[in-house]
Amino acid sequence: MITRTQLLEVLCDLPRHSIFHYINRARLSEQYYHLAYESLDDGYLYLVFTCSGSAASALIQLFTRQRYNHVSIAFDSGLGTLLSYNGGLPSAAPGLNPEPVSGLAAQPGASALVYRLHAGRWAKRRILERIREIDWEGSAYNLFGLFCGRSLRPNIMFCSQFVYTMLSVAGLAWFAKRAGRVRPMDFIELDEDQRLEFVGCLHGAAMYGREERVEK
Repeated sequence: MITRTQLLEVLCDLPRHSIFHYINRARLSEQYYHLAYESLDDGYLYLVFTCSGSAASALIQLFTRQRYNHVSIAFDSGLGTLLSYNGGLPSAAPGLNPEPVSGLAAQPGASALVYRLHAGRWAKRRILERIREIDWEGSAYNLFGLFCGRSLRPNIMFCSQFVYTMLSVAGLAWFAKRAGRVRPMDFIELDEDQRLEFVGCLHGAAMYGREERVEK
């Protein structure tokens, strides 16, 4: 359940958002792109599912009834290229933002699951090119779409909408669903052919491997 304090935190954060205009631009550095391009021959994309323990996560959980309510994507196994659509830190506007691994599961009760997906060089490059376009054009976080499944502009998305869209542009999406209706756990629960390979659990910046797949 969401507490009164968490609800107030979410409400106080609303003025930072926009569902009509792109408010986040040029968040990715040339160092980010350099590391991503170096990882094109890695053979995988990495998906990270997070239960952050944040107020926003608690609110979303009321609607999804799922523990893991955030998903991010990375090009390298060290997750140095991890990014997603999120509310952003106080210094960054909501939208497309890099996500330091150390902050993903740092809060008490938080945890993250790491999976990898086979992806060739062309597919990873295509996704990276689209990410560069979004970063240049601008983005915003799709609060409106969380509840109605729609976006008022192409680059206004939420996390799972973004990841599904990126996989789709490279022909890697394994289930058919409107992007605005995709929720983080859909990537696991609708993975009938087990394309996702479980890598491990994150606690802070530390990775702990497991041999079995996570229970859905």
